[in-house]
Parts: sequence; structure tokens; C-alpha cells
Amino acid sequence: MVDYNEYSIPLQLKLLYALSAAAVVFAVSYMFYRSIVISVIISPSGICYLRYKRKQIIYKRKRELNLQFKDLLISLASSLSAGKPLEKSFVGALSDLYVLYPSDDAHIVRETKIIINKLSLNVSIEDAISEFADRSDIDDIKNFSDVIIICKRTGGNLVEAIKNSSRIISEKIEMKQEIETLLSSRRFEQKILNIMPIAMIFILSTTAGEYIKPVFITVTGRIAVTLCLVLLIVAYLISNKIMNIKL
Repeated sequence: MVDYNEYSIPLQLKLLYALSAAAVVFAVSYMFYRSIVISVIISPSGICYLRYKRKQIIYKRKRELNLQFKDLLISLASSLSAGKPLEKSFVGALSDLYVLYPSDDAHIVRETKIIINKLSLNVSIEDAISEFADRSDIDDIKNFSDVIIICKRTGGNLVEAIKNSSRIISEKIEMKQEIETLLSSRRFEQKILNIMPIAMIFILSTTAGEYIKPVFITVTGRIAVTLCLVLLIVAYLISNKIMNIKL
């Protein structure tokens, strides 16, 4: 079963990402320092990209699961409204999910099948969903699990509670989608702004080589270039932190 907070990048992809990042670092450092030796020394730092890429994959996977979970909730609410018990509703939901996600590789299809399989082994519905919520570490799924556990323990109106929580969670996920859409254009602008200083160095190097040459051959110039690189990295990290809002 998948732990959505963990991901091990396959060896082939590790090599691909590391070599690609090292090549980019080499190119950028050469553009700033005009020294193959310095560029070769700096380029191994590209391996740090693996950590960033791993976090990016984990975030993307959890985001996809969260969006797909909304479709599961809609199907469950529909089945419960038709009078089906919760356990049977998951079987019906799986059929609905196959229409939206024909592949077994879809996260929500795989997780729904795991829940159904556990129910067939006489695992309680609250334990099956609680385990899923713990592995996903997604607030919306945890909230849904809490609703089921509380209703089962207190004898509350499970059907009505699940229908209401499904509606609220679905609306919350839709709101997240709208915010993500609004932020997408800003993220693109952020990437352009991060690239612009490097592009300016490249343009000046090709169109006014003699004018910018002292920057690459004098001690003062290289100190200034190093400070610029540090500021660019800091600016990238800060802008990335601002744009990656936890919704």
C-alpha cells in the first residue's frame, strides 16, 4: 500500500534528473564565471535537485488524490441518497470511478479497491478508511474518516452526516481548484522573473561581449557575480515559498 508522504525515485530517473540538473548548473555557472574549472566544481550541486523533485512528485500525487477523492464523495453521497448502506456504496462508487478513471493506476481507484477488499475480510469500515486517511495525510480525507468514526461510535445519523460532510468537503476541494487556477498565472510570471536575470547576462554576453568582459576576469567582477547568483537563489526560494501556498 502506498504511503503518500514517501516516494523513492527510480534509479534511472535519479540519473536522468541529476545529470540534467548538473548540466543546467554547469551552463549557468559558465555563463556567469566563464570558467570551465569553476563550472565543473559547481555542477555536482545539481544533485540537490533530486530532493526538490521528490517533494514535487509527492505534492503532485497528493493533490491528484485529493481532487479524485471529490469524485468518490459525490458517488458515495449519490448511493447513500438511494438508500444503499455505506459498505455497498463503495462498490457502486468503484464502478462510477472506472468511468472517470479507466486505469487501475488512478490513485482513488486503487484506494477504493483496497477499502472494498478490506471490507470483504471483515475489517470495519471506520478502520479501513482511517488507515487510508493516515497513509494519505490529506486533511479532507482525515475529516471524512473522523465523521465516519464519530457517527459509528455515537450512533448518529451516518447517512445524513456523510452526505453533509461530502458536500462540504467537495465544496472545499472545488474552492482549492479555483485558487490553484488563479495562482497558475502568477506562478508562470514568477518563473519568467526568475529566468530574466540569466537571460539578460546571456544577451549582454552575445551582443556586448567587450562591455561585460571585466565582470568575468576581475576579482571584483567575480565577487559581484557571486553575490548576484546568491541573490538569485534566495529570490527563487522566497518566491517559491510565497507561491506554494498550503491550501
